[in-house]
Amino acid sequence: MSFTKPPFLGDESREAVLPAVGGTDWPAPPAYGYRPSTSPPAAAERGLSLATSEVVMERAGLAVLLAGAALLFLWNLGASGWANAYYSAAAQAGSQSWLAMLFGSFDASNAITVDKTPASLWVMALSARIFGVNAWSILVPQALEGVAAVWLLYLTVRRRVGPMGGLLAAAILALTPVATLMFRFNNPDALLTLLLVAAAYATVRALDAVSTRWLVLAGALVGFAFLAKMLQGFLVIPAFASVYLIAAPTSMWRRIWQVGAAALAVVVSAGWWVVLVMLWPADARPFIGGSQTNNIWDLILGYNGFGRLTGDEIGRVGGGPGPFSQGAGWLRLFQGELASEVSWLLPAALIAIVVLLWATRRSPRTSQTRAHVLLWGGWLVVTGVVFSLMQGIFHSYYAVALVPPIAALVAMGAALGWANRDLLSARLGMGVTVAISAAWAAVLLSRSPNWNPWLTPLVLGAGALASLAIAFLPQLSLAGPMSRRLLHGATAISAVVVLLAVPAVGSIATAAEAHTGAIPTSQPVARDAGTLGGGQRFAGPGVGTFNGGALPFRGGGFGAPGLGQAPVGRPFGGPFAAGRGGIGGLLDTGQANPQLVAALQANASAYRWVAATTGSNNAAGLQLSSGKPVMAIGGFNGSDPSPTLGEFQAYVARGQDHYYVGGSDAAGFRGTVGGSNSAADIYTWVQATFRSSTIGGVTVYDLTARLGSSSSSS
Repeated sequence: MSFTKPPFLGDESREAVLPAVGGTDWPAPPAYGYRPSTSPPAAAERGLSLATSEVVMERAGLAVLLAGAALLFLWNLGASGWANAYYSAAAQAGSQSWLAMLFGSFDASNAITVDKTPASLWVMALSARIFGVNAWSILVPQALEGVAAVWLLYLTVRRRVGPMGGLLAAAILALTPVATLMFRFNNPDALLTLLLVAAAYATVRALDAVSTRWLVLAGALVGFAFLAKMLQGFLVIPAFASVYLIAAPTSMWRRIWQVGAAALAVVVSAGWWVVLVMLWPADARPFIGGSQTNNIWDLILGYNGFGRLTGDEIGRVGGGPGPFSQGAGWLRLFQGELASEVSWLLPAALIAIVVLLWATRRSPRTSQTRAHVLLWGGWLVVTGVVFSLMQGIFHSYYAVALVPPIAALVAMGAALGWANRDLLSARLGMGVTVAISAAWAAVLLSRSPNWNPWLTPLVLGAGALASLAIAFLPQLSLAGPMSRRLLHGATAISAVVVLLAVPAVGSIATAAEAHTGAIPTSQPVARDAGTLGGGQRFAGPGVGTFNGGALPFRGGGFGAPGLGQAPVGRPFGGPFAAGRGGIGGLLDTGQANPQLVAALQANASAYRWVAATTGSNNAAGLQLSSGKPVMAIGGFNGSDPSPTLGEFQAYVARGQDHYYVGGSDAAGFRGTVGGSNSAADIYTWVQATFRSSTIGGVTVYDLTARLGSSSSSS
């Protein structure tokens, strides 16, 4: 038997280094790579048998991978309860009111919206309408979005480097801790990630077929990603547009007008909702949460836009740089908990970009391998730089948007390198990448010394062996064909173990614990776990603290967990109690006291809101527990001018609000930057005007019983 020799990457105009797969324009077999060749007719018969077995193996591998991802994302999902109660309450509101669903209102009576565009809420609200409002109906959509993202990434990468590369990319996405975290949580990031992967797939299909239809679909998906998480969805546009303009095998003018059509699709798919909000009478829709002017552009360009880049976010929590915005710099992705959540394979992805671009440097403009590298590399670099340097609010879980390009680039580098493994340069590149990945994993593990210490020697030992085996592969392959296959298979498996072992254990550990609050974190937690989002330390008493330096967001007496809880056991070790959201439960929302719930539900149909309280965090627990609309004064941070004191007084005069629920945060959160004082003004007026009582340990003001009146009007 003889073996066909794979060409050096870049020798052919299309860089065909792997067997042709369905839907690509690669040459037909004989495939490049180490595959035995025999004389016909046995060659044709064996080739057909081999192709059939490969298809069966590929489908089986994909089925196992998707089933594993579904198990990882769905297992014990209900343990997280409402997860981010802010969005759960909004999903509940959307299940009760179509208008609330359309605008993304926090409450079914449409006092104020959440501080994001509402696409992710639409999915959850529809699920809650069908299956009822519960933890599973709200969280399962994100898990299914995760499985869909894994599948689409496989399809996308497979088109360039074949099924094994596609499976590796999909496995990396499923087994990166921050991805597991967000596909088990109800923040908008899960839908955002799915839509961006789908847009990448559509762009690749457009490149393959020079298709306007596919490129317009890619633009529409990016526009819908805007409706999931605003301007973050647009960070991929430079990569996707430039790749098509550079590499599409058609004339320059056709490329330009096709990209223009895609840009129009972005504007239409993202802009229809913005135009709807602008044209809808302001007094007939909810206040735009997160803005200070009830203007959607204030939210898009301000609080959730350029304010995130500059740190100039009016109404955010914290003074100075803010407790959630420190740590900005070129190394942010390699520091703190952010590194432990996403950067395990980031060095390997960056190496793949450099090596593959160098290897295709002499290729023609239409090089599809280079186009794929630029697509994923541009996504990674642009988004990574923005995340690293932004001065405004930043949380480590945002980095889930970096996982698909990291996974795709690592898989492409591995597949293309393996196909050219008879070349010394390819073997050295793979060996060095595996060694660096093992060393970086050991560095990250050293920041969590008590978290599964057995992983460090495993990854270092396997990394050293795999690197040496790859480098000396020809010398190890001097035996017969069977021994050669076994040696090559063992080498490939050991390299994959080095790449995936630690993030896989972190993902399993992440799935094994509950996550609540607004700032969830995955496993392992870095030793400096008092940081937020990668080196961002929570400020102590004084500037940027809440409640004058007391416990952050204690829940207003609703029974929400505080920082003083004793840790409980966590699977796979770790310093914090299970179920914490970020630093010990910051922004957790507890269940309201049953006595208070009963009071809110009594005669609830007579009121537009059964209660009002400062901040969405406090209101979420009341609304989810009672199932009735609760007014969140001031929105998420309690700093939005909604309602003003005059507006609130008018609601009370019309008998639309029953109770005002007080507590530690009732006067508004201290340390907010440039926000409204309406919450404090309302609290002062309520204290001076209405009778208070204690229900279930909570101070409650009856807005139908004024001080000095002889009886209640309720």
